[in-house]
Amino acid sequence: MEVRKTPARKRLVPYWLLLPGILWLIVFFAAPLVYQASTSIQTGSLEEGFKVTWHFATYWDALGEYWPQFVRSVGYAAIATALCLLLGYPLAYLIAFKAGRWRNVVMILVIAPFFTSFLIRTLAWKTILADGGPVVAALNSLHLLDVTSALGITEGHRVLATPLAVVCGLTYNFLPFMVLPLYTSLERIDPRLHEAAGDLYARPATTFRRVTFPLSMPGVVAGTLLTFIPAAGDYINAELLGSTDQKMIGNVIQSQFLRVLDYPTAAALSFILMAAILAMVTIYIRKSGTEDLV
Repeated sequence: MEVRKTPARKRLVPYWLLLPGILWLIVFFAAPLVYQASTSIQTGSLEEGFKVTWHFATYWDALGEYWPQFVRSVGYAAIATALCLLLGYPLAYLIAFKAGRWRNVVMILVIAPFFTSFLIRTLAWKTILADGGPVVAALNSLHLLDVTSALGITEGHRVLATPLAVVCGLTYNFLPFMVLPLYTSLERIDPRLHEAAGDLYARPATTFRRVTFPLSMPGVVAGTLLTFIPAAGDYINAELLGSTDQKMIGNVIQSQFLRVLDYPTAAALSFILMAAILAMVTIYIRKSGTEDLV
C-alpha cells in the first residue's frame, strides 16, 4: 500500500500561522528583555553615557538597598490576593449557581470597572477614604480605627497614606481578575455532582468542601496568579493612596527610570522582581496540585 506524503506547503501551514504571534513576542517581549538585560550591566551617567561593562554588582547593590520595598510589595500583594479570594469566591459562586436570569447583569457589574481608567478608579478611592469622608467618620464612630492603629495598618484617625488604604486600592482594582477565572471554573462543574452529593446525604458544607472547591481549584490558581502578579508590580495605588512609608518596588523602579535616571539600577530591579515572581509562581503552581495551568 503506497503511503502518500503530505506536501511540504501543507506541513508548513501551522508554522506560518504561528509566525505573527512569534514576531509579536520577539519585537515586544524578547527584544525589550534583551535590551533591559544589557542596561542592567552598564555603568556610567546620563551626561557621559552608559556602557556595557558587565557590572553584575548592580544587582546586589539594588537588592541590598531596596529589599524592604520588595518585601512590602510581596506582602501587600499577598494580602490583597487573599482578600480578593475571600470576596470573589462567594460572588463567583453566586453568579454561577444562584444568579439565574440575573447572571448577565451581575457579570456586567463585575466587569464594569474595566470601562473606567485604572487611574480614575484609584483616585476615586482617595476621595472615598478622605479624612472628612463618611467612611472614615463611620470607622471612627465604631472605634475601628483605634484597633487598626494598634495593629499598625492605619495611623491615628485617618486611613489615607496608610497600608490599609494601599491594600484596599489593590483589592478593589484587581478583584475582577479573581472573579472571572473563578466563575469560569465554577460554571464548568456539572450540577448533577451536587445532586449526587445530596442524594448521598452530604450537607451543603460537606458538598462544598469535598466537591465544589476541589473542582474549582484551577480557577482559584488562575485567579490568584492573575491578581498577585500585577499587584506585586503595581505602583499607582501606593503612589496615590500611600505615603513614602508605603512605597512598593514598582514606585522605586518608576523613580529610578524617570526621576533619578539611574537606568542600570532600574533595569536590575525589574529583573529581580520578575525573577522573584517567576520563582514564587512556579512553586505555587507545583504545590497547588493542578496541572491545568502548565
